[in-house]
Amino acid sequence: MSNPVIVVHYHELWLKGRNRRFFLGKLFTALRQALDGIPVERIEQPGDRFLVRLGAGASLEDAIARVERVMGIAYYAVARPVERSMEALCRAAWEEVEPLDFRTFAVRAKRSDKSFPHPVMEIESAVGRFLLEKLRAQGRNVSVKLKDPDLTCRVEITPGPALVYARKIPGAGGLPANTAGRMACLLSGGYDSAVAAYHMMKRGAHLSFVHFYGGGARPGESSLHVASGLVTRLAPYQFRARLYRVPFEAIQREIVRYAPEGARILLYRRMMLRIAEALARRDRALALVTGDSLGQVASQTLRNLVAVDAVARMPVFRPLIGTDKMDILATAKKIGTYDISSEPFHDCCPVFMPRTPALHASVEELDEAESKLDIAELTRQGILGTSIERFVYSKGRVEAGELGPLVPAGKERSAVA
Repeated sequence: MSNPVIVVHYHELWLKGRNRRFFLGKLFTALRQALDGIPVERIEQPGDRFLVRLGAGASLEDAIARVERVMGIAYYAVARPVERSMEALCRAAWEEVEPLDFRTFAVRAKRSDKSFPHPVMEIESAVGRFLLEKLRAQGRNVSVKLKDPDLTCRVEITPGPALVYARKIPGAGGLPANTAGRMACLLSGGYDSAVAAYHMMKRGAHLSFVHFYGGGARPGESSLHVASGLVTRLAPYQFRARLYRVPFEAIQREIVRYAPEGARILLYRRMMLRIAEALARRDRALALVTGDSLGQVASQTLRNLVAVDAVARMPVFRPLIGTDKMDILATAKKIGTYDISSEPFHDCCPVFMPRTPALHASVEELDEAESKLDIAELTRQGILGTSIERFVYSKGRVEAGELGPLVPAGKERSAVA
């Protein structure tokens, strides 16, 4: 009788106390942005959920595909709009539950429009009795269970059509986009850093991305296309993103020229932190994010991580530090970054790989290994070589655009002062 309605439920936001209005406002904004370009009559907030009333000609499939990427949603459901009568509610409830497999069920009703003549308990009792009789007439062994049932059929009496639904679809979870502040993620092109970025965005952080690249071993093997692909995939979770692209091979050659072989990888990573931190400050970011997992490779032993971090003045967050590689890969497949990271590309870190990388370096040892390097000049070199790519998610698509060099020609001196 009417266009579909998507019922959006949140959970963690109820824990926010006096700040709840801020988080719910951000969730409302995210829903509106995600559904831009799809006909939507209105988005309402009756009580503890949002109702997205789709307009004429709206594609339910497209709307669901966008809603499932909105952070802060515990679960959502596609509700059947029906006439405001007990008979219509019972029929719609039966159409919802009949194809589903369950042993116990309950009916839960909400009545935001008090002009409906039947109170909540009467609705629950009448619809529940109707369903139980229909199910048992089919020979199904089911029973009513009011606490923690296998299935809950929900009835909502709104000022418009009544809504009935029973299928709960898991949402992205977490907190709404852009509620936790800015961070900068060192994006390698591999599986781990993209998954680390996803986890921080799930907590409401807004990320910019810093990618260090070298020349390709063969034409087309530069990692830039992989980094761009990953940000394109991640941008819908926060709607906008910047990718800072830093050429790194010349800096690596300086490190190889002056530093001990065993410390090379760790000195690469120190320089990456310094340059990423400088770029992060330009974006007003407060922390860095990496995809490190404890002990996964030689540079990620505990002592090495501590020795590398010593040069950073910003906090360095590692959301995957205790995560198993198989779990990381499973998340990469879930969010759609796995295939992108699986593409062949030239990773700059293994360039000039030492035969025996240091496993347990100290801060003092790495300071000594860097003593012959002009750290300030190498940092300046990285910043001056940086270019920017911008990503905007709108109307269900991500548009990427070149912003050009970070430092315009003629302004090199003031830019790195």
